[in-house]
Amino acid sequence: MPSGERQDTRKHTRHVLRPSAEIVGQYLANPTDGAWERFRRSYLELLEQRFREQRGPFDEIAALASEHDVNLGCNCPTKVNPVDRCHTVLALKFMKEHYPALEIVFPA
Repeated sequence: MPSGERQDTRKHTRHVLRPSAEIVGQYLANPTDGAWERFRRSYLELLEQRFREQRGPFDEIAALASEHDVNLGCNCPTKVNPVDRCHTVLALKFMKEHYPALEIVFPA
């Protein structure tokens, strides 16, 4: 396990970066390229909405990550669902866009 604080961003948590169970279920029911694109769009819209409505938790993650390693955890990457179809990668890109000074390491 990497060092630092692990934060669970799976759909059943209360984490601000979690996807909704509904959009995860829709994607997993038929994980096609089109379904991924719909998931990606819906998830990023959800993050933008949360950011507008409750920015504080995003700022807290950014502040913590500026001082310590923060590892966002999920169980997306599998043989069937590769890392390039992981909501956590989208969340990392979202955080980098909104907090450009953060040093973010993307999974290989």
